[in-house]
Amino acid sequence: MHIDDFDFELPERNIALRPITPRDHARLLHVKGGRLEDKHIYDLTTILQPNDLLVVNNTKVIPARLNGKRQRGDNTASIEITLIKRQTATRWTSFAKPAKRIKAGDQLVFGDLTAAVIARNEAELEIEFNVAAQDMEKELVQAGTMPLPPYIASKRAPDDQDDTDYQTEFARHDGAVAAPTAGLHFTPELIQGLKDNQINFAEVTLHVGAGTFLPVKVESIEGHDMHSEWGKVTTETIDAIDRARARGGRIIAVGTTSLRILESAARDGEIQPFEGDTDIFIYPGYKFNVIDALITNFHLPRSTLLMLVSALAGLNNIRAAYAHAIKTGYRFYSYGDACLLERIAPEDANL
Repeated sequence: MHIDDFDFELPERNIALRPITPRDHARLLHVKGGRLEDKHIYDLTTILQPNDLLVVNNTKVIPARLNGKRQRGDNTASIEITLIKRQTATRWTSFAKPAKRIKAGDQLVFGDLTAAVIARNEAELEIEFNVAAQDMEKELVQAGTMPLPPYIASKRAPDDQDDTDYQTEFARHDGAVAAPTAGLHFTPELIQGLKDNQINFAEVTLHVGAGTFLPVKVESIEGHDMHSEWGKVTTETIDAIDRARARGGRIIAVGTTSLRILESAARDGEIQPFEGDTDIFIYPGYKFNVIDALITNFHLPRSTLLMLVSALAGLNNIRAAYAHAIKTGYRFYSYGDACLLERIAPEDANL
């Protein structure tokens, strides 16, 4: 398939810079094949059915953006670092801006927090922080800021409100450098309302990386080199899936991150406990082994996430849904509205 199949024009007015308050009052576009229904997130209590299972991502966003100085002898320059993947407790792969000012051996200074550059590959750095492993998270909280997506960060700086807005109710395990944004819509009241209706929850972990925002640069999408992220699916979650299926319930991923790690755990057809890196790339023609439906935000053009939702709901169905969402004023991207996508047969994914 060609990258142009996944392109569309989005007016700037449709890009959300702040979330709706309260979160569960965001709009929800329910996509059932070729049928579109305009709802709100709080309508999930009536749209979903008893014994359905919502699988959420419990990753927690860390303050992964650091602004400081590059030091090389007496020479200094301003630098911005975004952590993208943890290698050890204190060693990270990161993006640098501007990267051309950095080379191996340089020291990076972010207030009281310092790091050494171990290696550089174009805009990507390997850096080692000069801090005890047990103090890493505490030091990041002091030195870093929330890593807002580029389409928000280019319009405004992160502030204290983002510390709350860019974190889900399910966040428990530090490690993400981007939020699992579908989970941002869930409030304690909505969670309780769903549970009261016998709609159950299970958790997975996928530490979302900055690669989630990278565009696909090859013309034929099959040639795309997918970024990897660390994730985990436990026996407890698999047991919850088995119980839901035994009771006639559906498995509904809350976010593409939850979907990707569940499908990674079932690459051989049957879901198994999983822990490690995944670079699973889902595009039309993929046969889903676990997921029946997906709650997700609206995604960037020419992105792997747009390809994923097209595989699930059908390329033409997604085109129609996005056109409807743009025309009727839905808010796009991380702080925007959401859609509930029901799975279609894989042979229909290009229709």
